[in-house]
Amino acid sequence: MPVITPQEIKTQDIDALAVRVFLKSLEMIGGPRKLILYRNLTWIPSLLEAAYSVVLSNEYLKTESEIAEFLGLTRQTVRNILRADPELVMKKLEGELKEKDLKAHTAGGLAKLAYQEIKEGRDHLTIFADLVIQSSEALGITWPIEVLRRLKGIDFPVTKDVLLKKLEGIKIQDKSMEELLEKLNYPIKSPAHLLKEIRINLENA
Repeated sequence: MPVITPQEIKTQDIDALAVRVFLKSLEMIGGPRKLILYRNLTWIPSLLEAAYSVVLSNEYLKTESEIAEFLGLTRQTVRNILRADPELVMKKLEGELKEKDLKAHTAGGLAKLAYQEIKEGRDHLTIFADLVIQSSEALGITWPIEVLRRLKGIDFPVTKDVLLKKLEGIKIQDKSMEELLEKLNYPIKSPAHLLKEIRINLENA
């Protein structure tokens, strides 16, 4: 197998997905405020390293050695991250939250779970919503703001019945939300998936 240099890896867009995995990991342990509560902010670098390791391994099929060179870690640390047992980590996480240091296998288990959640469409709604709202306001497009505001607090994937209740009364370009929801492909896996489905239906109307 040809060896890809760290510089070559940098040319690919891994940062966005690694950051999403990192943010999802933070969400799963209770958010940044929980780290502050336990005074263990040193967890953040370890979670970032684990997020990049999981993304490089799963999305780009990089070896432990390649990932270690790219991130400046030892090969053993990368191995501990990638071989972490997510279920075991979640069982012991509450106890480890009270410790200042985050073990590689714990960070790896969290990152692997977060990666799985993202791949299954359960992304971080609040952060995603904030980004879309800022973009929508800048472009003068308001319907995504109202849709995301009403979606807060619901779990994905979501059915049409749930969306009908949550989004009742919204109108987009003279079309009722009820009319638009009838034409979507279900189940809707994430807020981003929903906005994309609505946009496609509006363009094809």
